[in-house]
Amino acid sequence: MSLKTITVNRKAYHDYHIEDTAEAGLVLTGTEIKSIRAGRVNLRDAYASAENGELWLLGAHIAQYQAGSRYNHEPKRPRKLLLHRKEIAEFSGAVMRKGLTIVPLRLYLKNGIAKVELGVARGKKAYDKREAMAQRDAQREIQRALSQRTQSGNPKR
Repeated sequence: MSLKTITVNRKAYHDYHIEDTAEAGLVLTGTEIKSIRAGRVNLRDAYASAENGELWLLGAHIAQYQAGSRYNHEPKRPRKLLLHRKEIAEFSGAVMRKGLTIVPLRLYLKNGIAKVELGVARGKKAYDKREAMAQRDAQREIQRALSQRTQSGNPKR
């Protein structure tokens, strides 16, 4: 099984606590899959919404295919997500009950088929974001100190 990650929604990890994830297929046109394979996708402001028992990906930007004709796709059109009925019910129920949101975390090709990893997420507060940044900076300092120690010729103990 070959996986090729096309794009990761880093903003989702910064703005939300991810509580649950699931893999979903996408209903795409021919020019959309060609643009995805070329890596011309942006998931930054995208989210998923449940309507009439179906899940739709809204706000995802897939650039128009450069070699496309007049039948090229609309870059920000709603795209249907393919999930099992039970998964759709779980996701939409979590959104309704707990006030959560469904965000795309990454888009990838699995055996040549476009898939999106969805996450049920709770929004972070400002202090949560500052705390995460402080932890990341501390970890970076530790790695920097360790790399300087090994470069100076002192063996690790």
